[in-house]
Amino acid sequence: MSGDERLDVFGLGQCALDHIGRVDPFPDLDTKAELLENLVIAGGGPVATALVALTRWGWSCALASVIGDDDAGARILASLEEERIDLRGVVTRPGGASQFAFVAVEARGGQRTIFWRRPTGQPLRPDEVDGERLRASRIFLTDGLQIESSLAAARVARDARVPVVVDGGTLRDGMLDLVRLADVAIVSERFATQLVGGDDPRGACRRVAELGPTLAGVTLGARGWVALDGQRALEGAAYRVEAVDTTGCGDVFHAGFVHGELCGWPRARSLDFAAWAASRVALAVGGRAGIPDAGAWPGTGASAAD
Repeated sequence: MSGDERLDVFGLGQCALDHIGRVDPFPDLDTKAELLENLVIAGGGPVATALVALTRWGWSCALASVIGDDDAGARILASLEEERIDLRGVVTRPGGASQFAFVAVEARGGQRTIFWRRPTGQPLRPDEVDGERLRASRIFLTDGLQIESSLAAARVARDARVPVVVDGGTLRDGMLDLVRLADVAIVSERFATQLVGGDDPRGACRRVAELGPTLAGVTLGARGWVALDGQRALEGAAYRVEAVDTTGCGDVFHAGFVHGELCGWPRARSLDFAAWAASRVALAVGGRAGIPDAGAWPGTGASAAD
């Protein structure tokens, strides 16, 4: 991809190396659990995995992130190079360790617990983000882990009228400031609970929307999703599957929504596609192995809430 070529999605955020093991059942403290099969080692991270899905669906994508000059960093890069993602914005920190995660998956239901470590090198600096490429993109997607750079890039995107999509996984410092710069903010159930102090996803949508996004959404796993698109309340059920591993489902949900935005779909349709794509991911171990062919979507649609 040449430097002046139009880019569909510019992503800034996490790229990681996941080590995934399945157990049955999940152990109590101070006990042992035997893995059901060998560890699966695969690339991960919210933005990185979303970009993998989007490139498989035919969109051009670039990633800005940071890794260390370790074996994990080399494996992360190799996994993304295979997907033809533009990696010129990924900075290698000499002597640093790359982001790493161990994911313990309970075999019955596929729910997982993630133990992770962020990169040990200096976070990505705002001056290391290619503003020219960002301004030439159609959508900016960020998960906010590299918060200083995410905020600076979101301001650049807004000035250039590039829509900003925020994946809110955890309510960390600076995330609400990032949401204020977003056109779209779709947050996890955990983020929503942290925001409003309880199980009130619709209330969380209202709180997020009050900060500025034109679409505020909450993903609810097996309970589906809710969203507020301007003044219109939307909701959708989850696609039922026999889940093997829910790792990456939220990442691909965001990719699915971005796919719909790039296609020019109504947002209810984009969110339904996102839910379907996320459900397919749960059928395989790891966040990327189950990414579906977009053409297989049955397209059932979503409904307005009462």
